[in-house]
Amino acid sequence: MKKIKLILMYLWASTSVLLAQEFTSKDLTLNAHIDGTLLTPENDSRSKLVILIAGSGPTDRDGNQSFMKNNSLKKLAEFLSNSGIASFRYDKRIVKQIRTGTIDDSIRFDDFVTDAKSVIEYFKPSYETIVVAGHSQGSLVGLLALDSGASGFISLAGAGKSIDAILVDQISKTAPMFLDDTKRVLKSLKEGQTTSDFPAALGSIFNLDIQPFMMNWMQYDPAKILSEQSIPTLIINGTKDLQVGVDEAKLLDSNAQNSTLVVVENLNHVLVKIEGGDLENAKSYNESNRPIAEEVTQAMLDYINAL
Repeated sequence: MKKIKLILMYLWASTSVLLAQEFTSKDLTLNAHIDGTLLTPENDSRSKLVILIAGSGPTDRDGNQSFMKNNSLKKLAEFLSNSGIASFRYDKRIVKQIRTGTIDDSIRFDDFVTDAKSVIEYFKPSYETIVVAGHSQGSLVGLLALDSGASGFISLAGAGKSIDAILVDQISKTAPMFLDDTKRVLKSLKEGQTTSDFPAALGSIFNLDIQPFMMNWMQYDPAKILSEQSIPTLIINGTKDLQVGVDEAKLLDSNAQNSTLVVVENLNHVLVKIEGGDLENAKSYNESNRPIAEEVTQAMLDYINAL
């Protein structure tokens, strides 16, 4: 049975308490593409491990990019491991390529899925229960990797529609004058054809070097894929997410076979509470001092402990 929780405000007893570190941290290189950090709680029973998968762009294991340091994934990992649950988070392969100056223009969305599957397979012999927790684009990556042996799935601000449908929605709201061009280019990509015929204003979306990646990405419909999974699923989103709206989470939930939807009031895309407007929201992407909303961490903990 599905459960829907609209969380308005919870005052947890631990609000003002800073947790002492109760875990060990070890950096690991799993293969040529995957560098990450394993946090192991004291007295680890090797029963449960959460694999955290980062969102779009060159995002590192902590949830950061250049000029965008919020440490969202690092803070989640530390919370989990302080709560007795091991965690592994890793840099997206593009991060390593940037650092080593070996950027591969042939990278595709499926490469991220391959990496996620490799992580699951690496840890599967060591842990009884593996939970995949994907943030934003990482939600779809994790969803596509579940068949490698995961026992649970958490979607954090994950989209319910394919990326082409999301782009059409965004352009229709923010730049409707480019909507017809957007639809035309997406139609070409869906047919497997790249094109140089697009307005310069859409270059950040449709540059020729991006189009093969976009073609690969847009073939996946998250809601449809989740509908084919019976795995217990936790879906979390917030009412102040500027990138992935609550409707996306509801779409995932309505298609899932076995899901719990948690909607957090005033939660934004990087999983922190925003009391003000869009300016405060945007600034929070580069403010690592903000805590992850307790509604998020508690929902994750309750879900994982119930597996």
